[in-house]
Amino acid sequence: MKRLHNKVAVITGACSGIGLATTELFLAEGAQVVAADLQDEVGQQLQKQYADQLFFAHCDVTRLDELRSAIDSAAAHFGGLDILFSNAGRIGTMAGVQGFHAQAWDDTQNLLLRSVAAGASFAVPHMVKRGAGAIVNTSSISALQAGYAPLAYSVAKAGVLHYTRVAAAELSALNIRINAVVPGFIATRIFGGLFGMDAQASQDLADRVREHSSSANPIGRAGHPEDIAEAVLYLASDAARFVTGTHITVDGGITMGPRHSWDPHTTSPMSQALGVTREQIEAMRKSTPS
Repeated sequence: MKRLHNKVAVITGACSGIGLATTELFLAEGAQVVAADLQDEVGQQLQKQYADQLFFAHCDVTRLDELRSAIDSAAAHFGGLDILFSNAGRIGTMAGVQGFHAQAWDDTQNLLLRSVAAGASFAVPHMVKRGAGAIVNTSSISALQAGYAPLAYSVAKAGVLHYTRVAAAELSALNIRINAVVPGFIATRIFGGLFGMDAQASQDLADRVREHSSSANPIGRAGHPEDIAEAVLYLASDAARFVTGTHITVDGGITMGPRHSWDPHTTSPMSQALGVTREQIEAMRKSTPS
């Protein structure tokens, strides 16, 4: 039996990148999907392609009326709601500490964090009617360490992780699980947002990232949206029925340690402090009696 047989899901940011990969995987696994996104042309194409299995809802997740409407449409079109994947997002403001601007900060938090909290609040009553539910939120490795993304984005994604933990404690009594997925560098159009690129230019950049980023990860290849979709599928499915209030990091190993811990061509801080090369340190290790 398919892993999401008889399940109804709402996916935000469903028309590109991680959201699209997850939408296609959920459909293949038997789910009925409300694809919530701003990309009307793509959304309508998906609805036409998948006929009775997918409904497209135009949705700007920063507009809470549109977000509520998209989530409510799951019950209206498919009879209920079992899964919410809160995934929509973009980089937001690039400003650092000294460049703080209140409106830009609020816009980023509203998109990446408030929408997650609001989406869960709109979804829970539908899930209660079904007797159970699963919510998955997209966070980021920037929630775990500095240096991976701009300040406001990183703070919002850290908020998503903590929201997931705290909400899980409350929702467990309702038989609703809530978890997060933590992507690393995934070849999607989000990188184009750093440079104000349009959709096509952003896609071209994503393709270049996919082609050239294999050396950025210990695992030796670029991250693909499908890699994240598989983790989301697990968390949303009954296979994860004993998993809640936690996250899965899908990053090719990039957060497991500093680059010198896995890249033999990178000098470690120890060798720099001692004034010796990595090769000399390795030679000393080999010459030291066990």
